Amino acid sequence: MRPTRLTAVASLPIVALLLAACATPQPQAVAPPAAPAPAAAEPRNAVLLLSDADGKTGRVVVTNQAGSRTLDRAGTATRILDAATAPTEPAAMDAAEIEATFGAALSAQPPAPRHFTLYFEQGSTTLTPGSRGEVPVIVETVREYASVDTSVVGHSDTSGDARTNMELSLRRALAVGALLTAGGIDPGALDITSHGEADPLVPTGDNVAEPKNRRVEVTVR
Repeated sequence: MRPTRLTAVASLPIVALLLAACATPQPQAVAPPAAPAPAAAEPRNAVLLLSDADGKTGRVVVTNQAGSRTLDRAGTATRILDAATAPTEPAAMDAAEIEATFGAALSAQPPAPRHFTLYFEQGSTTLTPGSRGEVPVIVETVREYASVDTSVVGHSDTSGDARTNMELSLRRALAVGALLTAGGIDPGALDITSHGEADPLVPTGDNVAEPKNRRVEVTVR
């Protein structure tokens, strides 16, 4: 029998464990964990250009201390990160994003004003037949809007002298106001004024009978 061989084999693991336990730890160079890449900052503000109720598009200049952008096409927007970063190049904003970003604001807007033009026989306060049929529509629109600010503005052509035309245009506006009141509209909701011949729809020379200038313009807000 050779017990010494067996003892040596059995003792090796014990020695190894002790050495590992008693060994002085050596410093290790450990690389710090990589910092995550910073997320791109999202712009905090956006300016969107939309057409007005008549389909017309204006022009807006968006400016901060770092630069400016011009919006002149409906449906385009520029975005602003902060005061020290120039607004972004104008770009189209799709309908889904417009709804998500501006839907609440758009739905809170009052309805767009409604415009009506009533025409008159020459030299009188008598409405043309076609314009008489518009009066009930105006009355219904004032009620629908619950309007407290409906303007009624009288006009004339250049036939006759300017003073006479001013008086005539006012009488036309008052006549329309009386028709609206007769339809149940509160007179206090009407703002009645006149421009005489000073604001023609169709520019003409003096003493020209122009049917489109003999009118009353009604705007319901």
